[in-house]
Amino acid sequence: MTMDIFTPMEKILVVGSSGQIGTELVAELRKQFGQTNVVASDLKPADADQLALGPYEQLDALDKDRLFAVVKQHGITQIYLLAALLSATAEKNPMFAWKLNMESLFHVLELAREKHIKKIYWPSSIAVFGTTTPQENTPQFTVIEPATVYGISKQAGERWCEWYFHKHGVDTRSLRYPGLIGWKSAPGGGTTDYAVHIYHEALKSRKYTSFLKQGTTLPMMYMPDAIRATIQIMESPAEKIKIRGAYNLAGMSFAPEEIAASIQKHIPDFQISYAPDFRQAIADSWPKSIDDTEARNHWGWKPEFDLEKMTTDMLVNLKNLYAKV
Repeated sequence: MTMDIFTPMEKILVVGSSGQIGTELVAELRKQFGQTNVVASDLKPADADQLALGPYEQLDALDKDRLFAVVKQHGITQIYLLAALLSATAEKNPMFAWKLNMESLFHVLELAREKHIKKIYWPSSIAVFGTTTPQENTPQFTVIEPATVYGISKQAGERWCEWYFHKHGVDTRSLRYPGLIGWKSAPGGGTTDYAVHIYHEALKSRKYTSFLKQGTTLPMMYMPDAIRATIQIMESPAEKIKIRGAYNLAGMSFAPEEIAASIQKHIPDFQISYAPDFRQAIADSWPKSIDDTEARNHWGWKPEFDLEKMTTDMLVNLKNLYAKV
């Protein structure tokens, strides 16, 4: 008689679960791994709605002792570390941004080095690139001279992830996210946030003032693609993950007038105007398009959404959301 070999279910902790990515990532992870096997955590205490969806722990990513206690309490095997100060917000508070973005990563890397957890996901960003980087089809391996505090912290984090992998065998996985667009949660202080606000304002007031100027083309991605890529890289066999800093990831590229034109196909009287602010300089330091050949070849990445498909989906879902308010 043969017996099936029992494989224990992964227990996943998402740190920074209330943010733009975390909200949707937790929901998708719970669909795939089970409601009780995914622990959400963030600075704020949980409300009744959050607790009804699954386990939640109030957690400061800078509190190493509390992080360790949560890992031990729940038998955590994987951590998705999403807590960070994003580009525009980090420029206003650089010292705290560096502290939060780096120390939280070290806490998680050390937990893995000490064999308390098996696998780490930590997001990087196109903010690692700078004005000296080729802007068209930015390659995986290129000049990396970031111009922002956020980008500097992400560049350093990539190198530390790679070092912990080679020096200590820590299973680190990372993606350089482009600008992310979603309808389920509010944006978190990034330079590409205009591409979320514009849909809301199109429905509410039929007009939007962009803080980036006309012609500012940036790499973007719809949130369902980003969530799918995140889980896909984490669930890929270790031998397929050949880059332990961070993989380039691409979806689509467009400028503010292009997203406005896609909205006008659904809302003909929508109008866009331009009033560039300090975020324009940040955007100007970033690539216009990304070459993600390595992600496609190594672990099979392929986006599903283009601009037109995303606009249709965003407007449908936001209309439904506003109808419920």
